[in-house]
Amino acid sequence: MANLAQIDMARLPQHVAIIMDGNGRWAQKRGLQRVLGHRSGVQAVRRVTEVAAELGVKYLTLYAFSTENWNRPKEEVDALMNLFVDTIEKETPSLKKNNVCLHAIGDMERLPEDARVRFERCIAETSTNTGLHLVIALSYSARWELTEAVRKAVLAAKQEGLKAEDVNEAYVSSLLVTAGMPDPDLLIRTSGELRISNFLLWQLAYAELYFTDVEWPDFGKEEFYEAIYAYQQRERRYGKTGEQVKKS
Repeated sequence: MANLAQIDMARLPQHVAIIMDGNGRWAQKRGLQRVLGHRSGVQAVRRVTEVAAELGVKYLTLYAFSTENWNRPKEEVDALMNLFVDTIEKETPSLKKNNVCLHAIGDMERLPEDARVRFERCIAETSTNTGLHLVIALSYSARWELTEAVRKAVLAAKQEGLKAEDVNEAYVSSLLVTAGMPDPDLLIRTSGELRISNFLLWQLAYAELYFTDVEWPDFGKEEFYEAIYAYQQRERRYGKTGEQVKKS
């Protein structure tokens, strides 16, 4: 397991995205209700947010709830929503104190109105902070995001005269919910699953992928260091040869 001394502070990823997987399985292995796994996962969120801020990572995006998760049993969804909003409200004073700026990406209109209003209030309270940008992907899926982007482009063509030649990668990026944010350099997925589950499909085009068998409630600073260390051992070529990268 890597430690802080092994991390090259000059080569940190600017943006780390995490698929926080394994809460339910962690609880079931211990004979607990799934919601208790989610509650334990909150502690992991706190640990990882703290270590990302300490290291100087600029953006941390956490996949909290997908559009597909709405299909889970209503009792679990309701418990997750209550847990999520209660946690964000409790953590907001700490986020403000530690200069963390909170963001949300996803179909927020699907949230219960009370949950959405409370969450937006927390976002507003941290909006002037200039440290770590903590991005919560809530009611999010990449296919939903890309579909919305196409709809925006069609409307722009009808209402603003957008032409085919006006559409390039920069324009498409401007239509996404992550507009203005750098793409993730590193994607971490916990709990041993080896897929990206409809998460940031456009933005992850050149991200380094790191998978660990550790379930999310057990993921802590040491595991985060290990992921960063593994990222720093890789050569990021972006389609170039190794020799070209070394010369640049």
